[in-house]
Amino acid sequence: MRIARLGPPGQEIPVVLDGDRVLDLRGVTSDVTPEFLEHGLPALDVTTLPELPDAAGLRFGPPVTRPTAVVCVGMNYAKHAAESGAEPPTEPVVFLKHPNTVVGPDDPVTIPRGSTMTDWEVELGVVIGRRTSYLDSPADAAAHIAGYVLVNDVSERELQLHTSGGQWSKGKCAPTFTPVGPWLVTADVLDPAAVQLRSRVNGEERQDSSTADLIFSVPEILYRLSQFMTLEPGDLILTGTPEGVALSGRFPYLSAGDVVELEGEGLGRQRQTMAAEGNR
Repeated sequence: MRIARLGPPGQEIPVVLDGDRVLDLRGVTSDVTPEFLEHGLPALDVTTLPELPDAAGLRFGPPVTRPTAVVCVGMNYAKHAAESGAEPPTEPVVFLKHPNTVVGPDDPVTIPRGSTMTDWEVELGVVIGRRTSYLDSPADAAAHIAGYVLVNDVSERELQLHTSGGQWSKGKCAPTFTPVGPWLVTADVLDPAAVQLRSRVNGEERQDSSTADLIFSVPEILYRLSQFMTLEPGDLILTGTPEGVALSGRFPYLSAGDVVELEGEGLGRQRQTMAAEGNR
């Protein structure tokens, strides 16, 4: 099942995408809220939903409402670690993004003032469906996942790595830095161990890899996170990016006017135009 939110920012309508049909969820829930993900989604019967008229052409918003937390795992692809000149981590590298960075999949992305090192990162995102704390094993993780989303973990590398003071979050929290969507695909549909992820900048290929290259798998990530933080329904977990980012030195960083396109197998596509700060 694919869950989306359509409409202008702040006025999104929750829907189910059923083939070519767009089904209105408002008779079931006012929005794709944590409560819906935990209680409404598992019991949802799409045969009772009416079609949403005039859905064509509506903007895709992020497929969930603003999460209480965006938790990220860095350096989690073996080949990405190699291109960054780092040893593969033996423990997950964890940092946070501000929840207000979350925007729709095709919304403009703002390059921070004075930045010359803004980078793209296609990622598999995990949306939590049940409160997650002290899991007994990675095998327990599946029951806590509502679904998966495509994410661009946009990064400002100067702030992340050079003036960070060791805090990666400084380069991750600028407005618009977390495009999500276009939809959430429920956990029963997607195998997170074999998702193809791709990115392009101005039509030129940058990333083309699979979650098979993950160092820490999705179940392992949730298990390890649950040992030191409690994840709530609706929280968003970013699982890392494959090789092929500007940080590698093989490609230029992003400038205003550049177009970034992302796609994930089963997750849909994104398209963002980079904008200078103040010109959103």
